[in-house]
Amino acid sequence: MNASRHRLGGSLPDQRPPTLVDGSQAVRPVSLLAPAPAAPAPALETTRPATVHAVGGTVEWARLHRLRLVVLDAVLVGVALTFAYVARVALGFPGGDVVVPTSSYVLITVVLGPAWLVALTVEKSRDRRIVGVGLTEYRRVFQGTWKFFAMVAVISYLVRFDLARGYVAVAMPVGIALLLGGRYRARAWLRQHREAGECMSPLVVAGSRTGVEDLITELTANPCAGYLVVGACIPDGDRCLGELVAGVAVLGDVLDIPAAARATGARSVAVGGCDSLTSSVVQNLGWELETTGTELIVAPGLVDVAGPRVVMSPAEGLSLVHVDAACFSGVKYLVKSCVDWLLALVALVVLAVPLLVVAAAVKATSAGPVFYRQERIGRDGRPFMMLKFRSMRSGADREVAVLADRNEAAGPLFKIHDDPRVTAIGTYMRRYSVDELPQFLNVLRGDMSLVGPRPQLPCEVAQYDGHAARRLRVKPGITGPWQVSGRSDLEWKVGLRKDVYYTENWTVFSDFLILARTLKAVTAHKGAY
Repeated sequence: MNASRHRLGGSLPDQRPPTLVDGSQAVRPVSLLAPAPAAPAPALETTRPATVHAVGGTVEWARLHRLRLVVLDAVLVGVALTFAYVARVALGFPGGDVVVPTSSYVLITVVLGPAWLVALTVEKSRDRRIVGVGLTEYRRVFQGTWKFFAMVAVISYLVRFDLARGYVAVAMPVGIALLLGGRYRARAWLRQHREAGECMSPLVVAGSRTGVEDLITELTANPCAGYLVVGACIPDGDRCLGELVAGVAVLGDVLDIPAAARATGARSVAVGGCDSLTSSVVQNLGWELETTGTELIVAPGLVDVAGPRVVMSPAEGLSLVHVDAACFSGVKYLVKSCVDWLLALVALVVLAVPLLVVAAAVKATSAGPVFYRQERIGRDGRPFMMLKFRSMRSGADREVAVLADRNEAAGPLFKIHDDPRVTAIGTYMRRYSVDELPQFLNVLRGDMSLVGPRPQLPCEVAQYDGHAARRLRVKPGITGPWQVSGRSDLEWKVGLRKDVYYTENWTVFSDFLILARTLKAVTAHKGAY
């Protein structure tokens, strides 16, 4: 790099960046319009055309979407409290007679509504950075609600007000269900607009060339994250101004980040690890960006690690990032197993009659047994016999070699659209996953879980590499991230990554969300064949 270009703390007094109050040096702003010594500087129009669509609208769309969420939450909270009032106070259900005087509960209902909305605000459930992506938004809605009702219970005890338990028992679960459903619909709306290039936050990324390229690739492949990369700053970037990294123009050196953010109108700056971005440089960068309202994002480079496993701890001014090991045992896993067993038992009781009807239909429409038993690989590589309603003609598994040239799946999987082995009723069972229902018995036996990676054949597992083998650390599931993300239409590598991510980062709360998404996936029957 040219000798006149130097890092913070350089030795050339005539070019040294300004000194801050604490004696440290600020990030040196550099004009992006001036040509670099080694190459002419192109106009900023070299950035992607979509940049113009998003720049300048970040604050506006975020404000409007937050307002939409406030209105939506207010309506749903009002519905939940009104339903609780009618069910418990006016009708006396559940748990007792009509509560008198009902006028006091009218006042309680009116007061609790705004207080509930405040609790959701305090929990930051409408934060622009979390809406529309990941599980954090749902988790904060859930946490804000149960914390709010816990506080209501404590206050009722302290003031000695006998708040009907049935009122709370109705309002809280109904409210949680409505709020989560409402956020799901709002997220679907936001996802649709983001896939069209709208409601995006313009972002400048900085770091090593490889790190910047990886981050741009990930954000481009996942527009629902809400970020549109409008420029990149890399070490020695002045030598390659206008060069494209993963389709994004290089706007300068890592010291040019503030100028790049101003020139592109970026509302966020994401920095990754590189030698030029030392702790003091990042600190000074944060001080300079805070005067413009630009958000600083530090990308730690932790791939496929979810929030529940990441813990921040300060140590004499140094922030340490702790990454907990993935949980495959202990109390948390015991809770998951108990929930699986109870829900599977309830499902078998509720679906007993439909299961008998399906069994009779399978027996009456094709020759062979009702159930199909097949060896699959379970947790820690242990084999077990998985149950399904038979959806193919008897002996179909022996025809795989004959149909091998028609295989449409990648990796070790075997899938065919319009598989000739599938029976007439089997087509409908597979479309709506009815053939999988006997696996509730596998859950009761402890071989499977309700949610987890799908159990695979021994021949498929034999082709696993070390990365794929992580799927075997937990019990296989009746449903899982692969099933709710496209089922058979999902590419092998994409589905594998989703399964491994689940294995490493699962929570009981995420299991319930996957179960809820499974209902939509089954009714849509997309990717089922």
